Amino acid sequence: MFKSLFAVGVLSLCLCFSLVSIDSAAAADMKVGVMNVQKVLVSSVSGKAAKEKFDQKMQDLQSKFKVEEQELVDMQSEIEKKSSAWSEETKQVKMREFQKKRRELQEKSEDARFELKTLQDKELAPILKSLEGVVEAFGEKNGYTLILDSKAGVIFFTEAVDISDQLVKDLDAAMAAK
Repeated sequence: MFKSLFAVGVLSLCLCFSLVSIDSAAAADMKVGVMNVQKVLVSSVSGKAAKEKFDQKMQDLQSKFKVEEQELVDMQSEIEKKSSAWSEETKQVKMREFQKKRRELQEKSEDARFELKTLQDKELAPILKSLEGVVEAFGEKNGYTLILDSKAGVIFFTEAVDISDQLVKDLDAAMAAK
């Protein structure tokens, strides 16, 4: 294990030295762009439509669960208020009933989260696929050497290299053509 880590370390050092040793003429020819994928998705027409569909589904599910959540709150309140007057057997029955309903609600909530995640993936997949092509075409057309996502580890960039707004326009055009 140590040998493989050492080999990876040596390889990483060699890569770093080779990148640092790029001559300044080649570095001057580099054109780097930074995009914010989240901004592009949220700002594009298709991204807004997907978000609207997702938000509507989430609101539907939340309203569906509000009644059950209120029933649990009411049941808990009843247990707290009346438990001193109940027999031990009645207390246990009410507590089991409360716990059962709470578990059922938790299971339904998990199912709803899974359903929302599935919907989000389904809605975003074609947009992300199209965005990938848009970014590639944009980079080639405009002579970019590298296009980075600003939220994926870029520590600093100047706004001059942010191409997100142009990519929103290109993504809207590409999605409208489908």
